[in-house]
Amino acid sequence: MIATQKNSQPDRFRWIPLSKSIPQADTGEEVIQGLAGNPKTLPCRYFYDDRGSQLFEQICDTPEYYPTRTEQGILERYAPEIVKLTGNCELIELGSGSSRKTRVLLEAYGQLEQPLYYFPIDVSEGILRSTALDLLNQYPTLRVCGLAGTYEQALAELPSSELENRMLIFLGSTLGNLDQSERDRFLTQIQHALKPGEFFLLGVDLQKSVDLLEAAYNDAQEVTAAFNLNILQHLNQQFQGNFDLTQFQHLAFYNPVEDRIEMHLQSLINQIVKLDALNYQVALQVGETIRTELSHKFHLPILELELEHHALHPLQIWTDARSHFGVLLCQRQCTSLDCP
Repeated sequence: MIATQKNSQPDRFRWIPLSKSIPQADTGEEVIQGLAGNPKTLPCRYFYDDRGSQLFEQICDTPEYYPTRTEQGILERYAPEIVKLTGNCELIELGSGSSRKTRVLLEAYGQLEQPLYYFPIDVSEGILRSTALDLLNQYPTLRVCGLAGTYEQALAELPSSELENRMLIFLGSTLGNLDQSERDRFLTQIQHALKPGEFFLLGVDLQKSVDLLEAAYNDAQEVTAAFNLNILQHLNQQFQGNFDLTQFQHLAFYNPVEDRIEMHLQSLINQIVKLDALNYQVALQVGETIRTELSHKFHLPILELELEHHALHPLQIWTDARSHFGVLLCQRQCTSLDCP
């Protein structure tokens, strides 16, 4: 039985390397723009090489990092209700990683005893392939189409539907990594990627005490610090850089004006860093920081208005008992552009 499942995997697995179809994705232009800015920034997608993806999985298991286990608990409790509201549909996950939470949904949709189609999307090719093979072993009726690339690429190049209905999944409060203008563009892309009647499942971190928020990004094991520093190692490999990781330290703190956690890398010395593949160098003063991530914490009524503005109507909102985290099931509404 096991051998039959493994032999059938190639027939149930497709692979689409989106990053190769859009060459500008790795020109490094965003890196140069970010390091030339004030404040200096780096695109957070560079966190997720294979090593970064592994470190993030470790972060999710630290005692301080409540979002993953809280969201997981919400999904475990309400997955049957999600299935009841949507019916059978393709599952398309942005930033799938190890798909640990999506397995809860696969189990629930599997109860329908209908075809299961899963489209994981991730910039890390390694974790995407290994997760897909693991899922194929676990779910004999599952078909997987892996898309290796960024959210923007994937939403622009989604394969044609296998089923009549589909649901885009965006968990882990990754929406909070986007500033207001980026969030607006992203939700516009979601709106355009879905047909009226299709679904968008969104997980978001909510407002709570500053102590709890800051502890989640400064774990005692310093896994988050290693994850943050790894972005420099990724740039070294990608663009022939000479970032010395020992000359930077991890900083993470809550910004009450913007309702967000900010992650930075602070230079411990005056230094000049080169990225030879980009023919670029940047000077850093002692104490100067490079901002690597934003993580906005949401107020649900404000977020609901944002979603409605993009024709994404929240059908149902679930939270944990302490209202630390929210999962929203939205349905794409008709607009004057797509409905007569």
